[in-house]
Amino acid sequence: METCKTPLPKVTSANEVAGGGLKKFPERLHAVPPQIAKGLVEGVTAESFEEDNKLLRKHVHAYKRINKLIGTTRYRNIMDMNARLGGFAAALESPKSWVMNVVPTIAKNTLGVIYERGLVGIYHDWYVLLNLVSLFHANSGLIFSFCLTVRLCNVP
Repeated sequence: METCKTPLPKVTSANEVAGGGLKKFPERLHAVPPQIAKGLVEGVTAESFEEDNKLLRKHVHAYKRINKLIGTTRYRNIMDMNARLGGFAAALESPKSWVMNVVPTIAKNTLGVIYERGLVGIYHDWYVLLNLVSLFHANSGLIFSFCLTVRLCNVP
């Protein structure tokens, strides 16, 4: 089970927040997450994070020009199947749409960054059937997530 945990950074005093202080939502969608600011995410710097945000905002803007219904209630549940840092969901920034950020198991586990941005996500291997209906219902989603964790982490 240890391989599936997202480790929190160590703190030196009781006044320090593990990982670092978070900005209030929605500012934290675009702010550099503490794990990246402290250099705890291999291969990601504050500069590359900003570039990723900029690129995804550009893409979402282009998508919205083509399909004016993006960000409306027409597309309420969206899945980013290679979420990486959650930049697509942050760029969409619509209270009318909900994005499930999926980090593939073949990629680095960046769920901690996604969570620090105030977003939701899962770590998934695409080998196991992803039941979309259960993900949108809290109880079933928790059961699914636990079962997936047990399978991926070789928990007996």
